[in-house]
Amino acid sequence: MKTTIQLTHETKNLISSFGMKGETFEIIIKRLYEIAVAQRLKEFLMPSERFIPIEDAIKRAEEEWPE
Repeated sequence: MKTTIQLTHETKNLISSFGMKGETFEIIIKRLYEIAVAQRLKEFLMPSERFIPIEDAIKRAEEEWPE
C-alpha cells in the first residue's frame, strides 16, 4: 500500500541530494533509515562519553609512561 508524505520543497531537495540518478525517494529514504539505525547502534554500543580522542590518549600515555 502506498501513501503520500507532504514535504516542503526544501526538505524534498535535501532528501534528493542523497540520491543517485534514477533512484526513487523510497530507496533514498530506506538507505537513510539504515544509516540512522547503524548510527544509533554505534552510539548505544560505544557512547562518546566513554571514549577520548586518540590524540588525548597518546598524550596521556606519554605522560604516564615517559621514555
